[in-house]
Amino acid sequence: MITLEIFQQYIYSEEFLSRLQLPAGTKLAFSLLGQGEYNVNYSFRHPVTQEQLVLRVNTGSQMHLEDQIGYEFSALKALFSSGRTPRPLFCDGSRRLLPYGVLVMARLPGRALRYETDLCQAAEILADIHSLPVPADCPLLAPGCPAQSIYEECLAMAEQYLTWDRAEVRTARLLETLIQAVGRLPLAENGGAVKCMVNTELNSGNFLINEGACSYLVDWEKPLVSEAAQDAAHFLAPTTTFWKTDVMLDQEAAGYFLECYERAVDGRFDTRTLRERLPLFLPVTCLRGASWCAMALREYSGPDRKLVNLDTLRKIRMYLSEDFLRHILDVYVSGDFLRGMPS
Repeated sequence: MITLEIFQQYIYSEEFLSRLQLPAGTKLAFSLLGQGEYNVNYSFRHPVTQEQLVLRVNTGSQMHLEDQIGYEFSALKALFSSGRTPRPLFCDGSRRLLPYGVLVMARLPGRALRYETDLCQAAEILADIHSLPVPADCPLLAPGCPAQSIYEECLAMAEQYLTWDRAEVRTARLLETLIQAVGRLPLAENGGAVKCMVNTELNSGNFLINEGACSYLVDWEKPLVSEAAQDAAHFLAPTTTFWKTDVMLDQEAAGYFLECYERAVDGRFDTRTLRERLPLFLPVTCLRGASWCAMALREYSGPDRKLVNLDTLRKIRMYLSEDFLRHILDVYVSGDFLRGMPS
């Protein structure tokens, strides 16, 4: 846990202030902006430029990276020309003064996405990001078979729960049924889609929407080089939409989002494989959401958890309920959600 004493030692250190081009002894006022499972974000204003900034403190890596904060910083540098992501200033992964990685970036304006009104804005943001050419020296991981990679990640996360002596029997059985059903899909199949930089975590709170002005996508903790269908599936999946809201998109809304996305791409890259690949990525994305919750519940129940978000814990328990898991299985994995969607 980040104590006030350690935090103040860091933000008033000569090393930190010099990176902001500020003299020693400069006083800064920080306020808590938000806390996730592996990051804490603070807002502050640069006393000279008056720019609003974010100090992001990283406490762990979902990707099992040694330098998680450096990975995120490199991603933001590669993505900045899209005009849809924060401007990164600097990062510090040394953990010398603070035992966690630190990233400073511009704070962008906007409110969280509303699924009822903002589907086209979200589609336009993703279209601009996905249309960026992947740099030759791109720092992002690029799995050869993205859907298979997600599935293998699911297996590892689910195993944490399935081997737990406090696992609920019904939850464990439904999780195993989901794993078996998704495992029968052609996960290693290469669809020939254009590769692009994807976010992989498109929760509504990660979008910053501005009416009549540019809107943004923040929180680039787990970006990859993959297919646009991976992000599209994550955006549409009920395990995503229900996370920060109480919304599950119906088939009409999902079709509308895809129409907006294809129109926004406007020929900048070939999207013909997008709808063909969604029946592969949507079920495995739903499985990932359930598997992550199963793993996270075990982590939250342990004594060594660094950050505990009570809203997250409430949703985790809801996602692992019998009703929710059966809905995922019946509608999105074994059902015909995508086949009933308007084209």
